Amino acid sequence: MKKLFPAAVALAIASAPAMAADLARPAYKAPPPPPVYFSWTGCYVGGNVGGLWVHREFTDRLIGDPFFGQTFTTDRSTVIGGVQGGCNYQFAGGFVIGIQGDYDWAGNGSNGNNGLFFNNVNGTFDSKNLASVTGRIGYAWDRFLGYVKGGGAWERDNFTITFPTGAIANLSSNTRSGWTVGIGGEYAFTNWLTGFIEYDYYNFSNNTDTFFCGPVACVVGLGTNFPVDRKEWKNVFKVGLNILWGPGGGPGVARY
Repeated sequence: MKKLFPAAVALAIASAPAMAADLARPAYKAPPPPPVYFSWTGCYVGGNVGGLWVHREFTDRLIGDPFFGQTFTTDRSTVIGGVQGGCNYQFAGGFVIGIQGDYDWAGNGSNGNNGLFFNNVNGTFDSKNLASVTGRIGYAWDRFLGYVKGGGAWERDNFTITFPTGAIANLSSNTRSGWTVGIGGEYAFTNWLTGFIEYDYYNFSNNTDTFFCGPVACVVGLGTNFPVDRKEWKNVFKVGLNILWGPGGGPGVARY
């Protein structure tokens, strides 16, 4: 026993540093996973519904007409609905750029107006459809994207004027081009479905159009053509849904 006790003490002293090192070593913990952010990079298609408010100005340009130079205005509203599609690219954190095309059909916005340049003239004005191709730029806060847009616009209307002579005049060209600007916000409900709300302003600047009256003169003694200057502004408010796909994912695929 006298020989074993000193040997045990010596062994304990020799192993103490190793045991202390084992006790001081912290347990390994895996690093936390990196945060997951939604990406707006990719393409989309969808549909929309909304309201359309139209302001029009017509100025009489028929030389010799007693109402030459007089202007008639009309304001009307109707519903719209249509489709849109485009692509986005997200960069430098939250900045997003993209391009979009949309096409909307307008509801029946017809109206009759007496007193167009003179009494007993009735006008019917329908908005048929509205289209645009725009660039977009915005900033994303994860799943929410705020953006502005601007580009070219096209419209198709149907105008008919009934004159006191009995002539029914139709516009020579129903399609016009102009420009549009807008602002909106979009939110990703899932990794492949988003909803948006948007306001757009459309301007179809002044140009001269001609109404053709046919075999009966528009105005007695002044022929069968009735030229007018026309200005038009449109305000559109719409909401819609988009389905996303592309590099960021799609239905059933995570967009990170």
